[in-house]
Amino acid sequence: MASSLSLSYINFKTSQLPKSKTLVFRPNCCLKLSFPIQSHQHKQNQIKRFSVSVSTQEEVRTSPDDLVSSILSKVSGTDRGVSLPTEGHEAVAEVASQLQKYCVDKPVECPLIFGEWDVVYCSIPTSPGGGYRSAFGRLVFKTKEMIQVVEAPDIVKNKVSFSAFGFLDGEVSLKGKLNVLDEKWIQVIFEPPELKLGALEFQYGGESEVKLEITYVDEKIRLGKGSRGSVFVFKRC
Repeated sequence: MASSLSLSYINFKTSQLPKSKTLVFRPNCCLKLSFPIQSHQHKQNQIKRFSVSVSTQEEVRTSPDDLVSSILSKVSGTDRGVSLPTEGHEAVAEVASQLQKYCVDKPVECPLIFGEWDVVYCSIPTSPGGGYRSAFGRLVFKTKEMIQVVEAPDIVKNKVSFSAFGFLDGEVSLKGKLNVLDEKWIQVIFEPPELKLGALEFQYGGESEVKLEITYVDEKIRLGKGSRGSVFVFKRC
């Protein structure tokens, strides 16, 4: 916010002021006052003109609640980020970066990380859901929900529910063990995924591993950043 104030032609008398002097006042609030003063010699020293200019700049700070609302609105209706253009992803990343400044010091020790979370955004579509979320996979499998459950003390469960070919319901689920790497980073080692498709149910593939930095967490959302830079937004269910 910027403002200016100008006062002119204020007369008063003095015998102490020099002929010409500029005073600059710099308080902590970034307020700058400049007083150009001129004096004329008569029988008495008299100042004919006194001008004041005030210029202030105020840093606009956005609260965490406002930032949370902003990031949720940016990812809403985007198929978890798939339909966002490049500038949309950049806008999400910017808000996530601002929220990171408000993150607790040791998020891995914060009890708010536990609970059931909806994966509402990922900057890389295939990071959650793997091939089911690839360009071809999305043609066959329409994602209905993506849920992550974090249970104390160290259990993580991921589930992707979908409709195959528009009529056959199915889901892929993974169960993993959470390992704390440091104050912000966690590692999850998942067992082979289980696939349910109609009446079929079977396990396939092998173990997998992910590393994730918790960059923000509160009662509403949790933000994460993968080891390859992908940004995640989780909304509490």
